[in-house]
Amino acid sequence: MNKKDILELKRRFKKDACTFTRLCGCYVDADRNKVTTFGETFLNLEDEEFYKYLEIAKKVMSGTIGNNILELEFPTAEEAPGGRQQFLMGLRESALKNEDLMDTFYDLVIENYSYVGNYLILVFHDAYDVMTKTSDNNKLDESEEVYEYLLCAICPVTLTKPGLGYREDENRIGPRIRDWVVGVPDTGFVFPAFTDRSSDIHSVMFYTRDTKTPHAEFMESGLGCGTKLTATEKKLTFQSIVKEVIGEDEEESDAVFGDIQENLNNMIPVTEDETVEPDPVIVTRSAIADVLAESGVTEEQAAVIENTYENVFGEELPEAGQLVDPKLVEANGKRKEKLELVKQVENLKQQLEETRSVPVSEEDADGEDVPAVKTYDVILRVKPEKVGQIHSQVIDGQKCLVIPMDEDEHAAVNGVNTTV
Repeated sequence: MNKKDILELKRRFKKDACTFTRLCGCYVDADRNKVTTFGETFLNLEDEEFYKYLEIAKKVMSGTIGNNILELEFPTAEEAPGGRQQFLMGLRESALKNEDLMDTFYDLVIENYSYVGNYLILVFHDAYDVMTKTSDNNKLDESEEVYEYLLCAICPVTLTKPGLGYREDENRIGPRIRDWVVGVPDTGFVFPAFTDRSSDIHSVMFYTRDTKTPHAEFMESGLGCGTKLTATEKKLTFQSIVKEVIGEDEEESDAVFGDIQENLNNMIPVTEDETVEPDPVIVTRSAIADVLAESGVTEEQAAVIENTYENVFGEELPEAGQLVDPKLVEANGKRKEKLELVKQVENLKQQLEETRSVPVSEEDADGEDVPAVKTYDVILRVKPEKVGQIHSQVIDGQKCLVIPMDEDEHAAVNGVNTTV
């Protein structure tokens, strides 16, 4: 799935374009008991419920592809009779009207979804008539196919916080009545995936709100797919691999890791056309080796990092953008700017000392010239053509240096522009 595919579906989640046919749900308590189940024709819902459920459906298609949204593939075994993919195909064909299949699905989620607390399982059924598009993106009044799919959202249900409120029945301020509120989805999926504006029954689009700790157990056991790392997990894993080798707390190791981040950031493709998504750059082992060498990592450390990197990520190699922390790149840039300023200040100090201390000659006791150091009280730096114009003059009894100035000439004293 790409961004355009997801946006095409998501744009339809509004009152005048929505074609959801049915909505089913199951409320599960903290002891994993089914408290209640329900099924509704979606378009028959009251407006307030209609829009709230639409908001939940939209969330399952929100976030960044590769981080919040992962495309998972079914292994061959799950596409055989009795497999997860085959079960979801049957659930889709029933259009959520088979209660036995719905109960089986709820049991499947409850058994394979690890969550502490109450939650609500929601399942939407939709049939989208995918219109033909011309090369210039204009729609034609004919259908390429009907994309029939399921959208599942698993939402935490939490008790509102205690507090004071107005008790209308008693006309007084008193303890607020606490109730259970359905939150935004924690996890969800769309089956089959919508790829290149067409059904892909071999894949499922998996959604996670928490990109640091997604429900990998549900990917594997609930959906029957292999687990995939989010971009956040890849970034944190890579940081852990590198810092385990180069160290975490020393200023020098932090600087090295900052350089690694900057060099990886330079690999990310940039396009001037915001409507065009650049092809991602996969960070291979050889690419990592080049980045480590440019960042000052020793050969021994680099060898360990490269081996661990290859073993951990295997064939699912990260993209350059998935390994970069923008905050660390920014911090490294500021660190380099600070070092450059310190270097410039030291150079200026050195130049000043060399200018103020100029070797001259003086006679020793025997009348021989010997090297000596004289410190000057006034140091001038002028254009070569001005040197011959400088002369001394006694003004008000004080010996002064006089530098003639034309009307269009400017002067700087101690680095500050001065109007003369």
